[in-house]
Amino acid sequence: MFGIIVFPGSNCDHDCYHVVKHVLGRPARFIWHKETRIGSDVKVLVLPGGFSHGDYLRAGALARVSPIIKAVKEFAAGGGLVLGICNGFQILLEAGLLPGAMLRNKNLRFICKNVHVKVTNAGTPFTRNLKEGQVLRLPIAHAEGNYFAGEDTVESLIGNGQIAFRYCDENGDVSESANPNGSLFSVSGITSKEGNVLGMMPHPERCSEDILGNTDGRSIFQSVISTIEAP
Repeated sequence: MFGIIVFPGSNCDHDCYHVVKHVLGRPARFIWHKETRIGSDVKVLVLPGGFSHGDYLRAGALARVSPIIKAVKEFAAGGGLVLGICNGFQILLEAGLLPGAMLRNKNLRFICKNVHVKVTNAGTPFTRNLKEGQVLRLPIAHAEGNYFAGEDTVESLIGNGQIAFRYCDENGDVSESANPNGSLFSVSGITSKEGNVLGMMPHPERCSEDILGNTDGRSIFQSVISTIEAP
């Protein structure tokens, strides 16, 4: 069972539900942000994209004090899988479930376009069906996706293999020109040290169907399913 958390201002919750339920045929249900329990039937939590609480103060700053966040932390501490997409990634950072912070995009503008990302760790529950170095084409849509962390934190992320995805060009080359938002070390997705929490800025749910002309995002959801359904 996938649990999809809904905050006031979430706008990708139904997209995630659709991919899980109707595209991949797995059970899913919504969890309102004021709830205080996850439920033993849930094996994966998704914090979807959008503008939780209008992104007042900072993106994700108000959502981190929602009642459900305590349960999310307990769920993650128990080894449950947590996927934060775009605003969900921002919330995970604000809640301390992932290290670092999000700054405004380098050009100070909202960016909505397809980008390429390289898989830099294929050994996570979210990338197990992918290959190291594989390039995915995924859409982004954010104003605060410029990942930042202190030097020690970045070295720790690299050393622990916590960087799951990096922005790159279509050939897999990482460069400043291929970095859409100025993100430090071209980070587009990181995991917790334990590997069971992933935050990523691109939207895999927006490219998981043939009718959309791109199914690269489906492999991320399929990796999660392979993890929870493994014998």
